[in-house]
Amino acid sequence: MRILGVDTSLRSTGYGVVDVVGSRHIALDYGNIPNPASRLHSECIRNIHVKIAELIERWQPDVLSVEKVIYGKNANTMMILGEARGAVIVAGAAAEKPIYEYEPRRAKMAVCGNGLASKEQIQRMVKTLLALPELPQNDAADALALAICHSNSRTLLKTANNLV
Repeated sequence: MRILGVDTSLRSTGYGVVDVVGSRHIALDYGNIPNPASRLHSECIRNIHVKIAELIERWQPDVLSVEKVIYGKNANTMMILGEARGAVIVAGAAAEKPIYEYEPRRAKMAVCGNGLASKEQIQRMVKTLLALPELPQNDAADALALAICHSNSRTLLKTANNLV
C-alpha cells in the first residue's frame, strides 16, 4: 500500500509518501509546500491544490491520510486551515483516492506512543521509524506520521476483523 500523508497549513503544507511492505514503512518522498507571506491567499490555496495533484499523479498513492481539523480558539485561523484542507481533499477526490482523516493526537500516538509528543519527538521518531538520513522538517515529519498512523490503523482494523 502507498499512502500520501498531508499536514495542511496555508504557509507550509507538509507531505510524505510512504510505501507499506508487510510491517515495513519506506519513505519515498517528503517535504513541504511553501507559500510566502507575500502570496495572495487565493494563490496559496491554488498552489496547495496544484502541488498535491502533482504528488498524486507522480506517486499514485492508494490513499491520502490528512490531519483532521481540531477545535481552535481563533475562528479565522480555523477557516484558513479548512480552506487549505479543502484544496487537498479536492485534489484527492478528483483523483478518486480515498481520504482518511486523523486527529493530531492519534498521529503522535502512532509514532511516539504519546498523544502529547512534541514536534522534536515526532521528528526524531519518524527519522528512526523510516530510517531517514536526517531529521525531516516539522511539517513533513507530521505528514509522514499521518501516513504511518493510517498504516497502523489499517493493521489494527485487519487484526480486529480476523478476531471476529
